[in-house]
Amino acid sequence: MNILYGLILIALGILAAPSLLLSRRPDAKEILDKIAPYQGWLGLIFCAWGIWSIIKTFLFISLLKYHALWWFTWLAGGITEAVLGFILGYAVINKLVLSNSEEAQEKGERLIARLRPIQGKLGLVGIALGIWMIVARLLFY
Repeated sequence: MNILYGLILIALGILAAPSLLLSRRPDAKEILDKIAPYQGWLGLIFCAWGIWSIIKTFLFISLLKYHALWWFTWLAGGITEAVLGFILGYAVINKLVLSNSEEAQEKGERLIARLRPIQGKLGLVGIALGIWMIVARLLFY
């Protein structure tokens, strides 16, 4: 587990669930407003990184036998990161990737319509996984 990876998941979770942050710190709106123009590109980068994390997890499936908890944590982190990245970066992904095909655009619209209602919950999952990765790294290694 990497502490940086945990911090990234926490940051993605906060970006995905801004109402949680704003309810605790009203002055955070200024920071979120500064990040908003870059949100799409950050989402695209972290979506790709999440997909790579999922692939990497399956490349090291042999660790499942000895370190199942770490393996599943890494897989859950990759899935959460890819989905949150997709949600946050949908506008850029749509413009760069999906705009070449109407069928792909329709599928993307259906997928984002299903994911947007659970965006806040996924943000909380990202925050929890990030905290778990940091605590586990500090306690067990």
